[in-house]
Formats: sequence, structure tokens, C-alpha cells
Amino acid sequence: MIKLYGSPMSRAARCLWTLEELELQYEHVPVVPSAETRTPEFLKINPNGHVPALEDDGKVYWESLAINLYLAEKYGQGKLWPASVVDHGYCYQWSFWAITEVEPHLIAIVKNRVALPPEQRSEEAAKAAEEALKAPSKVIDDYLAGREYLGKTFTIGDLNVASVYSLALFGRVDLSSYLNLNAWLQRCLSRPAQQRVAGMKK
Repeated sequence: MIKLYGSPMSRAARCLWTLEELELQYEHVPVVPSAETRTPEFLKINPNGHVPALEDDGKVYWESLAINLYLAEKYGQGKLWPASVVDHGYCYQWSFWAITEVEPHLIAIVKNRVALPPEQRSEEAAKAAEEALKAPSKVIDDYLAGREYLGKTFTIGDLNVASVYSLALFGRVDLSSYLNLNAWLQRCLSRPAQQRVAGMKK
């Protein structure tokens, strides 16, 4: 059986969403990033000491969006994984774009508004990251004009990018001025599979 390591409050939530979309049977081990991920036992699973990590058919994979692309390609034909190689390319493109152009800014915002102890937070740093987020947000907002999803239908590309942009909710980032982006994000996050994962966080 597939085994996923990681708390739903971590990047593992992205993989939980994929597993739920694909309606796969899996075992969830809700490891929290801590001393627990630095034990010799866990370091055999992920030598980086991070979550998520996925075991499937005796193989181990790490990096959340890579796990998702693997799951979609292996189990998501006709669901999350599009039929054409051209569309595979767009799934890779948007996934990598999200973790290079978007996630660093959102992580900085969340850290400085939520995650760090109050005395270590900097609203100035959060606002600077929010300003830097405007350029990539305009890119995807423009692209989504007249489109419901990044491809012809909802795919792993949408899931990966939406999972990154969901950090905006925790960081109190107002995306309402990006009408296409905001509507698309709400469409993605309202999916039943994502709602099940959201319920795991309570």
C-alpha cells in the first residue's frame, strides 16, 4: 500500500490532495517536521529530514510536487494526468513555475505574519514579499483570462499551483484584484478532495 509521511499542516497536504483526488488507498503517517524527522529511521526514508515522503511499490520519493507528478502519471490517466505530451509539458511548466516564482514569496509572508514568534516577525518583510508576488500573480491572472483551468480540464498542474497559492490564505494575502486567478483558486480549493484534506487540519 502507498504510505505518505507528513502532517496535513505541511507540504504533505499537497500530496494528500492528490491521493484523495485519485481515490487511492493509502496509509497516512502524520509526521511533523521536528526531531522526529531527524531520527536515523526517518533519515533512511528521506535523507533531507523533510516531509513529505512517499513509499510506493518499495520505492521512496520526496519533494511534494515531484511526488504529485509521479502519482498523477502512474495512477491518474484520464483524471489528473492529461493525454498528450504537450499537455504534460504544461503540467511540468506550471508546477516548476509555482515553486520558483510564487512559493518563496508566500513562504516569506507566512513566516512573517504567522509562523515565526511575534518578536521575530517583520511586517516590512511581509509587505516586500507581497510586492514581489504581484509580477507572477499578474502572469497567471493574464493566462487564465477566458480559461477555467490551466489546461483543458483540471489536472495535476492546477492542483500543484493551487496548493502553492493556498498559502496566500494563511498569509492574509488579498488576491481579489486578480479576478481570474482568484476565481480559479476558489474553483480548485472547493473541490471535494481538497475539502477532505482541509478537514484533516482541524
